[in-house]
Amino acid sequence: MKRPIAGGAGGAAGVEVALPHPRAAGPRPLARLLESERLLATLLLTPAVLLLGVFIAYPFVMGVWLSLSSTSVGNPGQFVGLKNFAKAWDDSIFQIAFGNTFFYTFWATIFKLALGMWVALLLNRVFRGMRLVRAAMLLPFIIPTVLSTFAWRWMFDPSFSVLNWTLYKTGLIATKLPFLSDGTWALWCAIVINTWRGMPFFAITLLAGLQTINPDLHEAASLDGANGWKRFWHVTWPLLKPVTIVVVVFSIIQTFADFQLIYVLTGGGPANSTHLLATYAYQLGVATGLLGEGAAVSLFMFPVLFAVVCVQLWYVRRMEGA
Repeated sequence: MKRPIAGGAGGAAGVEVALPHPRAAGPRPLARLLESERLLATLLLTPAVLLLGVFIAYPFVMGVWLSLSSTSVGNPGQFVGLKNFAKAWDDSIFQIAFGNTFFYTFWATIFKLALGMWVALLLNRVFRGMRLVRAAMLLPFIIPTVLSTFAWRWMFDPSFSVLNWTLYKTGLIATKLPFLSDGTWALWCAIVINTWRGMPFFAITLLAGLQTINPDLHEAASLDGANGWKRFWHVTWPLLKPVTIVVVVFSIIQTFADFQLIYVLTGGGPANSTHLLATYAYQLGVATGLLGEGAAVSLFMFPVLFAVVCVQLWYVRRMEGA
């Protein structure tokens, strides 16, 4: 590029001076790479993907392989197909554990939902010490499962049960109740403990949902002559249903795969009458060393939990499309 320069006082002709050609402005390759949203997303997602792969995907794939093999402790085993699943299905203890898992999950979830809803409605009121009571509600949920279950086990102990002693001294019973020495009683005791532990989670979560409901809706329904039950059924429940569905699904998943509570409380006894799928899979896979059979028992939980998650996703998408 040439630029003319005007002549001086002597009238000399202007001289053209060559100037460097300006380069087109634009981001450098490194700067463009650093500003890439795709690269940023990849960097942020990589740790999560690695954690999911190491702690979820790999154990799941390994569990599927073990369930299809005759692997045991000290024996790599070989591929046996669905033999472990067929053997488990014909096992009488597995059938008890399978039925107990559904029974335990169903009643524990029902009780947690009913009591959690009732407590949430109570805590939604304004009263003195409201914040302290709400905080104290979380204590059963935050105490370690093993520690709290040991305390309940002492209360249900056949020889030193404080519950039996109290009921006997008050004249309500004439003989000791077989809390943990009878299979039916022991399973119901486990349901009571699970309800006690899980109810605060329901209560606090449902309380958070109640806080989002406009009080004017209840006031309008009251002016229209609706009593407390009708206001709950036609105003509170429809608005609280999405939160309730999510909480119930999470509770079903957690309760269906429960292990610590039953293992500490009864160990699957008496006479294998309180086994769940998780505890029976542990007994087969770890206690007896039959890794393949234990993995097969544990995988019986997968179709049920997968179906529960699919129902939740279907419901959420239906609510978003409504």
